[in-house]
Amino acid sequence: QVQLVESGGGSVQAGGSLRLSCAVSGYTYRPTYSGWFRQAPGKEREGVAAIYTGLSSTPYYADSVKGRFTISQDPARNTVFLQMNNLKPEDTAMYYCAAARVVTSREALTHTRYNYWGQGTQVTVSS
Repeated sequence: QVQLVESGGGSVQAGGSLRLSCAVSGYTYRPTYSGWFRQAPGKEREGVAAIYTGLSSTPYYADSVKGRFTISQDPARNTVFLQMNNLKPEDTAMYYCAAARVVTSREALTHTRYNYWGQGTQVTVSS
């Protein structure tokens, strides 16, 4: 059974940084994409960043985080990271790591295309 465990959330002031980690285990075939999604109270879940798990490691970002967030992976450790810089109060949300068995690049940030989810880690940014 595929399991994803996030860590690294917390509370920071605007302009600060956090690094989220997601350890993925239990899969027979490596998921095609790993992604980070977030959900604020009263809002829909939205894609933040995703990465192709193959050799190219192509990243995808939501417009709202481009230039501030960086997704990366360590295949040897089956771990995905999200480095978040210049955080803003509107980044406050529960952040979830997810993995998709099969998804096209156009769907990389579509949460409904992901099969496996972590429990989430809270990120709070104060002004």
